[in-house]
Amino acid sequence: MAHSLDSQQAYKAMFKFLEKYYELTNSGEVGALLGSMALIEDGKPLDPALWDDWMAAVEATLAAPL
Repeated sequence: MAHSLDSQQAYKAMFKFLEKYYELTNSGEVGALLGSMALIEDGKPLDPALWDDWMAAVEATLAAPL
């Protein structure tokens, strides 16, 4: 089953994945990352540099051959 997500939806999916991983492992490093990744009112992460890093990863993924 294939789904298409926009960049914002994919970010939220990644966040949910990491939340579940954190629940299973209690990793302090993952917890700290989740804190920085939390979305604020404008829909961007608390750490604004993370959004730029995320978009660079999205662009690199889209540009890579299948």
